[in-house]
Amino acid sequence: MYLIVIAWMYVVLMMSVAEATHPAGTLLGALVTFVLYGVGPVALVVYLMRAPARRKAIKAREAAEASTVTPDVPGPDSFEPDAGSHPAGGAEAVAMDTSIAPVRKEP
Repeated sequence: MYLIVIAWMYVVLMMSVAEATHPAGTLLGALVTFVLYGVGPVALVVYLMRAPARRKAIKAREAAEASTVTPDVPGPDSFEPDAGSHPAGGAEAVAMDTSIAPVRKEP
């Protein structure tokens, strides 16, 4: 794959040189030719061709991370209760707040 990329970049470089050395050509035209015919398309093609390898590397990294999780440390998927010494804020905190009137049934 890289041989094709190198060959295409050579062709584009020669096109840019021809543009720059032509009597009606300019260096700006040569630069635009090099970027639009060479660097842009080659970068896109290489990026798309490397997608399966990137996906494979991501899966391998995730598998390695999953295998290195220690059983002593609970993960985010564990459903163990909180082992803290503080009580959960519940009805006691609301009942002690005097600004809230208690709700009663009407007779």
